[in-house]
Amino acid sequence: MCRFTYYLGDEITVADLVTRPENSLIHQSTHASERLEPLNGDGFGLVWYVPDDPNPARFRSLTPAWSNANLAELARVTKSKCIMAHVRAATSGEFDVAEDNCHPFRCDRFAFMHNGDVQAFSKIRRPLMDSLSDSGFSSVRGNTDSEHMFAIAMEHLRGHEDESSCDLLAEALHATVKRILELLDKHAPNTHAYLNLVLTDGENAAACRFSTDENYIDSLYINQGSRYLCDNGVCVMAEPGDDGSAVLISSEPLNDGPRWKAIPRNHVALVSSDRSVSLRELSACAAGRPAVGGDR
Repeated sequence: MCRFTYYLGDEITVADLVTRPENSLIHQSTHASERLEPLNGDGFGLVWYVPDDPNPARFRSLTPAWSNANLAELARVTKSKCIMAHVRAATSGEFDVAEDNCHPFRCDRFAFMHNGDVQAFSKIRRPLMDSLSDSGFSSVRGNTDSEHMFAIAMEHLRGHEDESSCDLLAEALHATVKRILELLDKHAPNTHAYLNLVLTDGENAAACRFSTDENYIDSLYINQGSRYLCDNGVCVMAEPGDDGSAVLISSEPLNDGPRWKAIPRNHVALVSSDRSVSLRELSACAAGRPAVGGDR
């Protein structure tokens, strides 16, 4: 399990997500409040988009986020309108603590991160890989369930780079969840998948909160307003207005502000390039494909 934050809006510094808020991602790396284990120290990663280049920059490290001085320096001066940040807690005994396994993952203009777990992933990895195209197969560098899910999403997105939209991203997440459930049903029945996923192209995004376990689902929140501001250690989302818009999606609220709302179970939040937000049941993202069930 992990913690992550996604931002789309007017330009801010990475520090406004990672170090400055009262419940910053650095704080969540040591004191996560909405998971049983508060530590997320098995590496971290950032993705951010810059003008005039559709492909995002990335910085990852297998060191804990709280002890990496380079992260603090980079976060202080790096600005972007679209940022992903992730702190990792490796699934015990399954996935290596290695830089290749640190999120976010990226391919061309797309970036992806995951909080959760696919139980019995070792039983579905081989058939999953066999179903990928040559490009998808060669894109996987690590051994996490997360990166393999990104490869599934990219099978849906490849060839559509110039026509990306929040609807297309939501369809890719639906296709990913559907494929994982098919593989589990065939090769590891009665096991669960916990899939909080975020997929972005730097202008649009889709984020799903999904679990097959009726007794547990990981937390995921969304916050929308006119502008996200940090001043003297206080970070707030301003009320909606005509002067702009900003969207935050986070495993845990970054502050005690009133605008944080939990994304409903087995729903997708679609964030469009104009920063408007809509919520949709995951099955409604199928675009003609078989629906994914709700609670299982």
